[in-house]
Amino acid sequence: MTRSNIVTLAGLTCAVLLTAIGVVHTKYLTRIHFAQLQDLRSQRDAIDVEWNRLRLEEAALSTHARVERKARRELGMFAPRVGDVLLIEETGHGHP
Repeated sequence: MTRSNIVTLAGLTCAVLLTAIGVVHTKYLTRIHFAQLQDLRSQRDAIDVEWNRLRLEEAALSTHARVERKARRELGMFAPRVGDVLLIEETGHGHP
């Protein structure tokens, strides 16, 4: 074997080793990123569940009956009686 063949063989051996190390490193990074992706998906799902729960709670707290009940109990509000209503007619502006 000549000196140039030995140098070529050594170069190719180094190239194969470096490629193998690159493949192993890439596979390692892929696994790490996949685990991070799974964690993010899990967090997203938990946030979606919480969001849906909050939407249901908001819907329950903002029903007309509940708002009216709180207005009566906490603010002392009531629907006006017939005697409490005063009708004011606007005159002028070209209308008799």
